[in-house]
Amino acid sequence: MPWYVLLVLAVAAERVAELVVARRNAAWTLARAGVEHGRGHYPVMVALHTGLLACCLLEPALADRPFLPALGWPMLALALLAQALRWWCITTLGPYWNTRVIVVPGARLVGAGPYRFLRHPNYLAVVVEIAALPLVHSAWLTATAFTVANAILLTVRVRCENAALTHAVPA
Repeated sequence: MPWYVLLVLAVAAERVAELVVARRNAAWTLARAGVEHGRGHYPVMVALHTGLLACCLLEPALADRPFLPALGWPMLALALLAQALRWWCITTLGPYWNTRVIVVPGARLVGAGPYRFLRHPNYLAVVVEIAALPLVHSAWLTATAFTVANAILLTVRVRCENAALTHAVPA
């Protein structure tokens, strides 16, 4: 369990790094007449991701979930791949990437990096991570509950983002 705690804390530190980048990028896009969309769902998203990290630690401790190597190692690999995909998205979008939905009217859609293959590759990373991270230490209730909650949230988020991106110019 100590290694798993370190993993979850590392993911939490990565989230803080994302927020630093997002805050800097928000200032950049807002200075260029960027418009924020979907403010209402943002606190729910923050609560979901914070709750996920907390439950990743609580369920294995309280329910005495074991580390099962046949499950844990592949889930660790998926969680790490999700992080790599997330940062590929962040670096590809550059100053346009954000945890909020902020669009600069008239800006071109990005068609490079993972965006060549998927419209919303960052959400693939989120889906994989939410399922895989808890399963590294057999927290199947957390994986199930947060996967369902995230699916509901993503229906709102993707709809909001797609509507906002209609103001962008196709690449």
